[in-house]
Amino acid sequence: MKAIRIHEPGDVDKMLYEDAPEPQAGPQQMLIRHEAIGVNYSVRYNRSGQYKNEYPFIPGQEAAGIVIAVGAEVSGFAVGDRVAYSGSGSGAYAESAAVGPARVVKLPAGIDTRTAAAVLNQGLTAYYLSHQTFPLAPGQVCLIHAGAGGVGQLLIQMARRRGATVIATVSSDEKARAVRELGAEHVVIYTREDFLATCRQVTGGKGVDVVYDAVGVTTFDKGLEALRPRGMMVQYGQSAGPIPPLDLQRIQPKALYVTRPFGGAYVATREALEHNAGALFRMVAEQALRVHIWQTYPLAQAAQAHAELEGRRTMGKLLLVP
Repeated sequence: MKAIRIHEPGDVDKMLYEDAPEPQAGPQQMLIRHEAIGVNYSVRYNRSGQYKNEYPFIPGQEAAGIVIAVGAEVSGFAVGDRVAYSGSGSGAYAESAAVGPARVVKLPAGIDTRTAAAVLNQGLTAYYLSHQTFPLAPGQVCLIHAGAGGVGQLLIQMARRRGATVIATVSSDEKARAVRELGAEHVVIYTREDFLATCRQVTGGKGVDVVYDAVGVTTFDKGLEALRPRGMMVQYGQSAGPIPPLDLQRIQPKALYVTRPFGGAYVATREALEHNAGALFRMVAEQALRVHIWQTYPLAQAAQAHAELEGRRTMGKLLLVP
């Protein structure tokens, strides 16, 4: 089997395309032949050594394909099922993977495997952020950083569907045009504009209800300033670097809420996973949610895909195809 393997921490050049042992489905696993693999920024944290790993390992947490074997203790799935999965440590950057059923969902008619691999991980994230972490409501104002990214594009659309006003930050005019087309009413090109000033202007000085921050160290402090009293900072990523320890006295004057959500906590049960994934797939099937696949690469070019993603040269989802 061909796979991407990482033998030591480092940059994208440590992602090697090579032969790997064929996975075998254990009694509580199914074997999935991948047709499409989602590229996610979180692989950088595993690859760099920021998250601990046992080497060598196959990165990747999201893929879609066909079930080709089912363990004796697995129920509810059969050989030939079209499925998708998302979950840390899944070893998705490979031609196939043995995966436990806890993070696997069947694909409904009308959702192809490439669309599923492009939307499941980031779509579930956008769903819980907008519907569960801070359930947006009509009349509220949210600030979405990295609006042109995979999660950002989906989050903008979901926020607008829930009646919220969206302020989005992006890095270029091209990305600004893209997020406006998705429904962002106010767009800040952060390389030359101040998002805090825009937030104050849009809200009449009151502050936004919630900040969805996937950037981290360069946006966090000013994001706290942008919030209204009792507003919420949802810090769900750190593409610019980790945030230093937070002195709680800083958030006391406005009684702010700060949360660092983890997706697994929102789909901890089979019922929760199927509810959230079902809601996501319905939005896609009804064309209420646009899934933008920016580019598709052969699995062998995973390092190039990550160089593009981490260099912020993409808009939307990247896929790998075995």
